[in-house]
Amino acid sequence: MFDFEKLEVYAKAKIFNKSILAFLDESKIEKITLNQLKRAALSILLNIAEGSGRFSTKDKRNFYVIARGSAFECVAICDYLKDINMIHSGNYNQFYSALEEISKMLFALIKSLEDKS
Repeated sequence: MFDFEKLEVYAKAKIFNKSILAFLDESKIEKITLNQLKRAALSILLNIAEGSGRFSTKDKRNFYVIARGSAFECVAICDYLKDINMIHSGNYNQFYSALEEISKMLFALIKSLEDKS
């Protein structure tokens, strides 16, 4: 088992990715926004994985910061979709809650690495 597979935040990011993909498969969102949301959601997952494999604390922290930034990007896209009525409030609230939790978990991980610097 790889280290990232043991991280709860990785498991949550995986669940979020699956729910975003299911939502996007059923939506009629313009291609550019759809692709951006897919890429940002996947970026959370991939940066967590890549960060866990880094040897230096600084490198690990950097990838977790990028993952958190991608979570913020997903929130902004979902907010935009809500404003243009392309996402129902139930889906929006589900995604928002998941992203808020992921962001808090990544923040805690980043802070724990700062203490080791």
